Amino acid sequence: SSGINAEYGGRAVFQLYPESPKQMELITEQATRCGFTGGVVVDYPNSTKAKKIFLCLFAGVPVLGAQLPRALGTEGEDTVQYSNERQTGKKRKRGEISKKEWIQNKKQRRRVQGKEVTMDSKYTGRKRKPKF
Repeated sequence: SSGINAEYGGRAVFQLYPESPKQMELITEQATRCGFTGGVVVDYPNSTKAKKIFLCLFAGVPVLGAQLPRALGTEGEDTVQYSNERQTGKKRKRGEISKKEWIQNKKQRRRVQGKEVTMDSKYTGRKRKPKF
């Protein structure tokens, strides 16, 4: 016994880890043969790590209000986000702080930690010329 109170209108939800889609079909087919109604709900179907598969079963004839729960991670799946803007090569910006200021702040943090840091010069934060 799986511990389901299979009275009229009873509900049960199982989280499954099927090895293949064929195994999932077999489980749902056997549940319907035993007189259960319901179906499979997949949360985050496009994710490999976060994907969760649930088998939702209803005992007896489904009541009018008995619907399968909505799956998570499926909002906005019907539409594709489109933007006319081009993506640049840099993904992360440091905000208003310049490269030289960021390097000097980092050096100051390391000095406070007691670590050895090279001295600041007029060349700090500049690009090096390409050499062959």
